[in-house]
Amino acid sequence: MSLRKLALDWSPLRTSPSFRRLWLAQSASFIGSEIGLVTVSYQVYALTRSNLDVGLLSLAQLVPLLTLTILGGAFADAFDRRRLMLYQQAGMIVGTTFTVVNAALPHPHVWPCYAAMLLASASYSFGVGAQNALVPRLVGDDQLIAANNLNGLIGSFGAVVGPALAGLLIGTVGVLPAYCIDTGTFFATLLAVWLLPPLVPEGGEDARPSLRTIVEGFRFARNSKVILGFMLVDTNAMLFGMPTALFPAIALHRYHHASYVGYLFAATAVGALVFSALGGWVNHVRRQGLVVVLAAGVWGAAIAAFGFATELWLALALLALAGGADLISAVLRGTMLMELTPDAMRGRMIGIEFAQVTSAPSLGNLEAGALASATSIRTSVVSGGIACVAGCVLLAAAFPALLKYRRDPAPAT
Repeated sequence: MSLRKLALDWSPLRTSPSFRRLWLAQSASFIGSEIGLVTVSYQVYALTRSNLDVGLLSLAQLVPLLTLTILGGAFADAFDRRRLMLYQQAGMIVGTTFTVVNAALPHPHVWPCYAAMLLASASYSFGVGAQNALVPRLVGDDQLIAANNLNGLIGSFGAVVGPALAGLLIGTVGVLPAYCIDTGTFFATLLAVWLLPPLVPEGGEDARPSLRTIVEGFRFARNSKVILGFMLVDTNAMLFGMPTALFPAIALHRYHHASYVGYLFAATAVGALVFSALGGWVNHVRRQGLVVVLAAGVWGAAIAAFGFATELWLALALLALAGGADLISAVLRGTMLMELTPDAMRGRMIGIEFAQVTSAPSLGNLEAGALASATSIRTSVVSGGIACVAGCVLLAAAFPALLKYRRDPAPAT
């Protein structure tokens, strides 16, 4: 493979001013969101000294992610997606403003932190179908993979840079400026969305969100063997190969240093960032379904090997490999979802897939923690990785349409 094919394809930013504005604004918002997430977790712990109270912040996020993504997807197939995304960004601004006002009080309270998390997560979840479904309307079909890879890049970059900046801000100027930065970044995305043209879905004027339209979305996913196949492949990978709940124990008991837990959490994001930056080759992938299965298998194999790693550098390298494989899978799954779904149903399908993507890792962490308690940390991690690889083999056999799926490669740029 030539180095030229490894280079990230920036062409969507050159050819689509609308996508370029939105991408730059969302780059800032992703970093701001990571700053806000770390800061609110720190503030809740500082106020309560309770790990349980910090964990409940995730619950405030998870409930909207499992419900409003599906409802919002139905709305995204019936109404102007630009307008829905404006509502999304406005709601997130209101939500994060709660944290700003609360932090400015002489004696901050805990409940506004949960209210902010719930409102921001609800707004994001309701609008994510519209947010992702408008991408194919902003770039050409031949640039869809490149656009998804660029979006993956900013997500990975934000996951690496945001927490580091949050720690710096908390340690120097405190939580209030950190919250202000988080809130301010959403105004950039709000402006970028405001400058977009109306983006009514094809056939949206004849559709209305209802239980029937939501059921239609689930029926479409069930009947498309390729979509159902890659959703199950990802669920299998996250359910059996998700070890992050065990990172604190691994840092303490295997590497005997509590601070190493941060390195373990960051490693997958760093791997995703590196693979995204060198992801130009993904544009030339013809057998996308096959690569998704292989990437999920690499994730499982890397996690299994991580379970045996006694040297920190090797453990971090294996987690980075797993994160890179997951990024490749996510880019190709998102592209196939767009390619195989009519524009009139993209909001619902994105909502359904997003609910699956957000719930599977949580269930996987529950499985890993329960098995580790019953056996050992190493048994939990290694067996989970092996089960992930075995599941990929079984699902590949059960869904031959996924392995056979082909697309025409993007023209050379």
